[in-house]
Amino acid sequence: MTPTCAYEVRQCSTAAGGRPTVRSRRLGTALRQYRQAAKLDQPQAAEIIAASQARVSRVESGHVTARVIEVRLLLDAYGVEDPGVRAKLEDLARHSKNRGWWLEHAAHLRPDYVDHIALEDDATHIREWQPVMMPGLLQTPAYAEAVVAASPHYIEPERAAQLVQVRVGRQAKIEDGGASYAAILWEAVLAQPLVDAEIHREQLSALLEVGRRKNVTVQVLPVSAGVLAGYSCAFSSFSFDEEPVVEAVAMDNLRGTSVLEGAEDLAAYASAFDLLRSSALTPDASAELIRSILRSLKEDTS
Repeated sequence: MTPTCAYEVRQCSTAAGGRPTVRSRRLGTALRQYRQAAKLDQPQAAEIIAASQARVSRVESGHVTARVIEVRLLLDAYGVEDPGVRAKLEDLARHSKNRGWWLEHAAHLRPDYVDHIALEDDATHIREWQPVMMPGLLQTPAYAEAVVAASPHYIEPERAAQLVQVRVGRQAKIEDGGASYAAILWEAVLAQPLVDAEIHREQLSALLEVGRRKNVTVQVLPVSAGVLAGYSCAFSSFSFDEEPVVEAVAMDNLRGTSVLEGAEDLAAYASAFDLLRSSALTPDASAELIRSILRSLKEDTS
């Protein structure tokens, strides 16, 4: 997903402290779900870890992070024996406060955009639908700079450069093979340049190159798909295990980026991506279409 600059840039100060991190929130949500499945209430959970009910509540909301020993005790009491689940939750507890590379820019980024980057950094599978512009994970520096410059909000040159740097920094996850990445783009994104023609051609060439990576799949939803292109706004889904089970979804809105974690929301967006993917051209056919568009753009300027 490619939030516009207004969504990425911090427009006003945010109260320090007390805000859940995306990792602590994921841990808290999982602990709450396992507690409820075990038919225990928060006071009972508090007794298990010799803490107050208020602490259990704050752990489950993500406002504080459970210690590893607390996670182990709670999972024992909840009957969670799967070693993979236990290891994942213990790892979240152990590393929830680790500083990511992006936090050096956090003073200039919206907190919800920081959450989005954290999800990308933790993900093993990323699935993205983009009907408007090139996804941030695929943008060239020149394309990213042009998008930032086109923001309706004035952005100081120093901040603009930081936004481009952050967007390029996000791409290391894909370049290093740290996640499987599948992107579906509407054909209009490719055929109707939103930036300078030369920058757009460079972007299409880069798209073809990155599409050759073993961990990357690029598909194009053709214009002939019609109304399906408006089926959903841009969104990204994230999985954190070996299997691509959707565990979080990030999507744009007028106020920024919303992260969805409810079971019904996750199922809906997983189905939406499957529908879009089944209607899109195959990766090989998509690459051929991109090459065709690139040739036509070159001919138009010759």
